[in-house]
Amino acid sequence: MAGIDEILIGMDALEFLQHRGFPALRSEAARQPQEAIDAAQEIGFPVALKISSPDILHKTEVKGVLVDLRDEAEVKEGFERLWTEVISLRPEARIEEVVVQEMGRGREVIIGATHDTQFGPVIMFGLGGIFVEVLQDVSFRVIPIEGKDAQEMIRELRGFPILSGARGGEVNLEAIGALLLRVSSLVNNSPDIREMDLNPVFVNAKGCAISDARIRMKG
Repeated sequence: MAGIDEILIGMDALEFLQHRGFPALRSEAARQPQEAIDAAQEIGFPVALKISSPDILHKTEVKGVLVDLRDEAEVKEGFERLWTEVISLRPEARIEEVVVQEMGRGREVIIGATHDTQFGPVIMFGLGGIFVEVLQDVSFRVIPIEGKDAQEMIRELRGFPILSGARGGEVNLEAIGALLLRVSSLVNNSPDIREMDLNPVFVNAKGCAISDARIRMKG
């Protein structure tokens, strides 16, 4: 009999990816204000705070993300406000921890993978924010992909000029392609992975860094 799927979120998802060579923003878990302050000092200011709950898919909708916190006082106040406001908005939600994270810099993109009933494993790429939520500006390929497939996925987006520097802000397209290939390879060689959602991934001239992830593993 099939078991219950396991959902990796927060630090579990980031550590799962980092152990497999994926680039991610420096992050630490905290369950108390002082733990958050200690983590921020270790990481270096400014930092972001993010609530981690298996019951909350979109953190921003419950005010579960705070960014650009620049000192100990802001981290302490932010941790307490984050925890209180999320509980008031979603009292039934299980809150596991707050992720303290270095600030991401650059453009936001998303990468996803799932198993389609017709085509099997597929990979998705798109720009973050309004581009995926409203415009549905995304590209898909069947896994596994090759290098030329990855670059085609990037360039066929309507919003590609934003990545190519047409509006300022140079982005490392080769690094995005390499990350797409790494996701394709992991999903293709890991039948226990049912879904992956890397969102957001920050991209800039230096490369890519995953900020948040959600991974569904076969039970």
